[in-house]
Amino acid sequence: MEKIRVAVNGYGVIGKRVADAVMLQPDMELIGVCDVATDWRIKVANTRDIPVFAFDYEAANKMRMAGIAVEGILDSLLKQVDIVVDCAPKKFGAQNAERYRLAGVKLIVQGGESHRTTGHSFVAEANYQSAIGRTSTRVVSCNTTSIVRTLTALKRAGLLKSARGTILRRATDPWESHLNGIMNTLVPEKEIPSHQGPDAQSVDPELDVVTAAVKVPETLSHLHYWTVRLTRPASEEEVLSAFRASSRIALIRYGEGLSANNAVKELMLDLGRPHGDMYEVAVWEDMVKVEGDELYYAYLVDNQAIVIPENIDAIRALTGLEQSAERSIAATNKALFIHPELFFQPYPI
Repeated sequence: MEKIRVAVNGYGVIGKRVADAVMLQPDMELIGVCDVATDWRIKVANTRDIPVFAFDYEAANKMRMAGIAVEGILDSLLKQVDIVVDCAPKKFGAQNAERYRLAGVKLIVQGGESHRTTGHSFVAEANYQSAIGRTSTRVVSCNTTSIVRTLTALKRAGLLKSARGTILRRATDPWESHLNGIMNTLVPEKEIPSHQGPDAQSVDPELDVVTAAVKVPETLSHLHYWTVRLTRPASEEEVLSAFRASSRIALIRYGEGLSANNAVKELMLDLGRPHGDMYEVAVWEDMVKVEGDELYYAYLVDNQAIVIPENIDAIRALTGLEQSAERSIAATNKALFIHPELFFQPYPI
């Protein structure tokens, strides 16, 4: 089987995870990763025999002086690949996009970029088909991905009318908390709706969704509270069945000790998940409440992991290697061991 040749530009929190995920896919080959950093992060790629490229000649010289083995610059990497996944810091993806287009390479950017960068925003369970064969797409942010996954599950069950959510956002990524975290304060996003609601509508314009967000002093994950107006009165079991129909929503139980995000993180570590990552949206099953046609629920989002499978599915969609969303999602899930029904099974080492 001819494999999709993939480059990852930006070897940070998301980039290193996308690179790892690509290497696990039987139909993909990681040709190399690119960065400008000269610190421990990119040195790890060297230790794993991942080909490292520099963004330009200046960066290449600095990386070599720091003892990093460099194969070449980004332009030479782009000549060897079918698609590039841009995981550079926010706003750089939009700047890099033109460079990818000039090289004739398909591209994926992350949720920190605007929808207009690609004209298409992606969540596999919602709009895989519309991405097939495109030259570019944008994998939406971690919070937006969770919103689209959960609301799409309700929509497919014929239950969704409108949704209103409150998001407690982690302040920063864990490894950067010594640099720009917050302490002893809460920082509300100034605008209501916050950007996640309109962002979800960039994937599915039919969603009637409004969000408000607050930045909180913790780093492990995001916490969402949702109030949903259903199309009709329903039972809690109907709602849970709708969530179970998604292969990327996992049900957890408050009553089993999973009462906070640190406990769920510890579970992921105990199960041997790489980096302690959780690719699924973790919905508290025993907190789901339905009163007539109103639904209330809460869930956790792993801000470092949830978009990784979406990037893998976006690669297949853009390259046209897989025409079926269901088959791509199943292949990605198998490679990354995403099986909500086996949520408590150890990760295969």
